[in-house]
Amino acid sequence: MGQEKIGRVEPEVVRAVGAFGGGIASSGSVCGILLGGVALVSSMHSRANLDERENRRLWPLSHVLVRRFEQLTVSYGGSNCRDIARLDWTDREAVKDYYTNPDSRRKYCAELVGDFAFALGEILDQEAAEGRKD
Repeated sequence: MGQEKIGRVEPEVVRAVGAFGGGIASSGSVCGILLGGVALVSSMHSRANLDERENRRLWPLSHVLVRRFEQLTVSYGGSNCRDIARLDWTDREAVKDYYTNPDSRRKYCAELVGDFAFALGEILDQEAAEGRKD
């Protein structure tokens, strides 16, 4: 969604973030939704090598994105995957239930994806409007 929003769909980038699910390679750590959002912002404003300069918006925009995600995840008890999904990703039966049971916590993850995508869109729209003022 984020790449479509900025008009730059790159399948290699989608592949590169594939293991973000489950809180970085199913570790339960940082939620892949947040990582994907930060990766998108980085793809817009970071540098590809040491000879380039980062856009000054990289850090403030990333900070806003992280803070918004933290706000969205307060009700889950934290912003890590283990807080949101409440799943032991090493338990094959639990993972199977997560993906196949319509009443599993996956519904909360899907809702969070939608909420964060909406927030990301708002943040990017605001950033673009501010960029036009500079």
